[in-house]
Order: sequence, then C-alpha cells, then structure tokens
Amino acid sequence: MGNSQEPQDFNTSVMPSSLTPVHVAKVADGLNLYDTASHQVSHFVPLKPGEVGIYVCGATVQSSPHIGHIRAAVAFDIVRRWFLKLGYKVTFVRNVTDIDDKILDKAATAGQRWWARAYYYEREFTEAYNTLGVLPPTVEPRATGHMSDMIDLIQRILDNGHGYVVTDADGKPTGNVYFDVASWPHYGELTHQKQTAEVDEAAAVADRMGPSVDATGDDKYNPVDPADASPDKHDPRDFALWKAPKDTDPEDARWSTPFGVGRPGWHIECSAMSHRYLGDGFDIHGGGLDLRFPHHENEMAQTRAAGYPSAARWMHSAWVTAKGEKMSKSLGTGLSVPSVLAESSAWVVRYALGSVQYRSMLEWSDQALVEAQAAYDRVSNFIERAGVALGGQPSREEVTGISADDLPTDFVAAMNDDVNVSGATAAIFTAIRSGNTLLSQLADRADSEAVQAEVRETLLAVRAMLDTLGLDPLAEPWVSAGAAGGASDGTTETPEHAALEALITEQLNARAEARKARDFAKADQIRDALAEAGITIEDGLQGSTWSLK
Repeated sequence: MGNSQEPQDFNTSVMPSSLTPVHVAKVADGLNLYDTASHQVSHFVPLKPGEVGIYVCGATVQSSPHIGHIRAAVAFDIVRRWFLKLGYKVTFVRNVTDIDDKILDKAATAGQRWWARAYYYEREFTEAYNTLGVLPPTVEPRATGHMSDMIDLIQRILDNGHGYVVTDADGKPTGNVYFDVASWPHYGELTHQKQTAEVDEAAAVADRMGPSVDATGDDKYNPVDPADASPDKHDPRDFALWKAPKDTDPEDARWSTPFGVGRPGWHIECSAMSHRYLGDGFDIHGGGLDLRFPHHENEMAQTRAAGYPSAARWMHSAWVTAKGEKMSKSLGTGLSVPSVLAESSAWVVRYALGSVQYRSMLEWSDQALVEAQAAYDRVSNFIERAGVALGGQPSREEVTGISADDLPTDFVAAMNDDVNVSGATAAIFTAIRSGNTLLSQLADRADSEAVQAEVRETLLAVRAMLDTLGLDPLAEPWVSAGAAGGASDGTTETPEHAALEALITEQLNARAEARKARDFAKADQIRDALAEAGITIEDGLQGSTWSLK
C-alpha cells in the first residue's frame, strides 16, 4: 500500500549547495538557542557537522494570509539566514496543509472544489512570502502528496502497540484510528503535561500561553479536529491519526487504507513529511506558539512511538498582538498582507515583523510601522550617501561573501544570543552612526583615502548585517519590485536626495552665518526646525553635517 523506501539524503540529491564546500564560521561555536522542551537557552550543536535540518509548520491554506501568519515565516527566515551566514548547509522544510476540515467546509460553503481553494490560497501565501523577502524553502511538501508516507507511519505506530483501529459492529475497520496516549509514558514532555487526564499548573500556563485560537468545542486536547471528539476514544487525550470521512466530504477527499477509507488527522502529516525529507532525527522543529499544544506535543509522541527520533530542539515564534490581543481571523482582528502593503512598503513591513526576537510578542500598530519607516530612511540615507562618496556600491557577491567571523562583534553576539534581533539591529545603527561621522570627515581630511577605505568597510558591514536579516535594500526582492521605496545603489545621486541636500545645505550655511554673527537664537531656531523635520545635525571641527533620524 505505502512506499516503504527510506528517504534519500535530500542535500546530496537535490540541493545545489551540496556541491559547495562547507566552511562553518568560528563564531558558530557561540550560538545558543532556546528549546521549548527544556525551557532553557542552550548551546547549539548540529546533529551532523556543518549541516542543519529545520522543519517548520507552514500554512493551512484555507483563506488569505494575515500578518500573524507571515510573522512566523519571517521569524524562521531570520533564524535560517543566520545559520547560512554562519556557514552551515541548511535543509529547510516548510509544509503546506492542503486538506483539512476547514478547507473542506469553506470550499463547500463557497461552492468550490476543495483542492482548487487550497491551491488558490497556497499561491497567495507564496506571493506574500516572496514579497516580504522570505527565502523559498528547500522543499515545500503538500499533505496530499504524502498519503503513502502517512499510512506507513500509522502502520508502524499500530505495529508498535501505540495506536488502535476503531471497528464497527461487524469487526470491520471504520477508518478511525487513534493514538493511544496511555501507552506512551513520554507524552507531555514537550509542554510538561503530566501523564494523567488532569494537568498541573505548568501545563495550565502553557495552555493559557498557546492554545489554538481556532478551537472548536471543549476538547482541550484536540481543539481543532472534530474526529477527536468521538466517543470511540479510549481516553480523552487520544488523538486521531486517521479518520473516517464525514458524510459531506467529497469522494476525492478520501483515501483507502488497511484501516478503512478516510483522510489524515491533524498531526500525522508533519511527522511523515519531516521524516521523509530530514530522515531519522533533525536539528530544529519550528512553528507558531499556538502549535505547541496539542499539535507539536502529539507530533512528538507519534514520531517517537513510530520508532523515529524527534527533533533535537523545538522553537516557537510568539504572536502578533493588537492592543494586547492575539491577532487571528477568529478574533476579527486579522490584517491581510495586501491591506498592510497598501499602506507601507514591503521592506518596512518586513522590518516591523522582524523587529523583535522571535520569542517576543510583537505588538502591531501604526507606531510600529512609523518606526520601521524611520529605520528605512536612516538605512537608505547612509547607504546612498556612502555609495555617492565611494562612486559605487560593493557588489552583492561581496556583501554575501562576508563571513560571520568578519561581522561586527556586537551584531554576532546578539544573533548568537537566541537570535536577538533587537540587539542585532542596534549594532547596525551603531555602525551607521560611525559611517555618517566618517562621511562628514571625507571632504576635509588630508588622509581622505584612508577615511574612504573606512567608509567602504563600514558600508560593507552594514549591508552584510542587513542582508543577514533579509533587509539589504539593494538585494532582491527590494530592487526589482521597488518595494523598499527606491534605495539608490549610489552610482548616481537621486533627484530627491540632491534636492534635499541642496535645501539642507542652504539651512546649514544660514545657521553657520548666524553663529558667526553670534545670533545663537536664530542658529538654534534653524537647528530645531531641521530636527522637527527629522534631520539630525552634527557639529564638528570641519563644520556641520546632517543625516536623517
């Protein structure tokens, strides 16, 4: 029935980078990451030297993506990019759940074929990922393409005595198959739930922090899948591995198996696909905070019960909140990606979504976008001014070729500290301030060539750090789409910048004349007016220079 062939080494058989020698940076030895299961930040050591396998739960493609979905994608894109910058060869798997109750029900209500609806919204998610600079996964498997893998995995669980098939009055399989939680003494090790039908306070805290926002019914162990409310379960905690179809399910949403006709439960697809593409054990399993329980708890249990190692480390990104409440469609506060992009550039939206560490709640507001726009203005202003001063920009190959060992130490320290993006961003703006100071010295320094070399070194570092976060304005997708707002490569000064330079220079000259005449009130008035407009003035021995705040 199923395909029992063991997965091939996906890196060797598919990944182009498999032909490139792996040179892991020395600073990789300092990487520390949080593990949900241990509740601790600990030293990261890959299972295979020089390689990292990551599986991240992707979208259930029932409807359009909102920024809560995309925040998780951006968060793990930054994690992945840091591994790449450290020199690891990364296999990154992100699944697509293209069949489940919500997809079937919503398609039926809308008069659609379920697979057509799933594919339509899968493409919307892909477009959102691409627009916001999320790297494509190494492989993006669909649940419907891995039924044989799921059937094989369920059979292993049954053979190992950790599941049971529900039969009818005649002893024939109904299609309902459940995981037997009582048979698995390790159940609860991810979210620290006791092996009883009652939960302790730690589990209650976990539930409050990460329940499914799309919960239906009062079954806390399985809040999404209606099959898990069945009276055929031996224990309230048991969950569906496979389930009989509903009467309303289309004929093409049913698969024949040794345990009856039906379709997969909520959790089994991730266990099957992570093993298919990452083999026996892999480094990191990621997903949103609301997936910790029951989805990831159940996934861990069934994978291990089938005889396979689970992920070595579990990482979960926190929610996007709006006025302190989790953003989701069910709460009516979801913001679609197109509506957000209609108000702000894609670079600004990505910056806002990735502006805090992945484990921190992200409060979404107009102010967050205002701050992200200000960050873009500071970044693009420096990159453009430096490019003009140098007569051009470093090539993309030079930017991407910078090793983590050659990045500023404060940036590396922040990224190695459980991917502390806030600290990494602070390091970027520290470098930009230094670069602006150097630019102000260029015209009047006798050793201008030495200063110019320092400017180039700083510019290269700034762009390499930005690139690690997916934010180099002169990289794709920002360049082709113009999504960053038109950053210049510095080979020529943009008309906008030239006009701004002329206007501000006129004000600086007027301020200098006022100071020379000891009219300090007028000088201060000019400075304050420029500050109100978002212009920072720096006075030095060689005169005054300006930069955007």
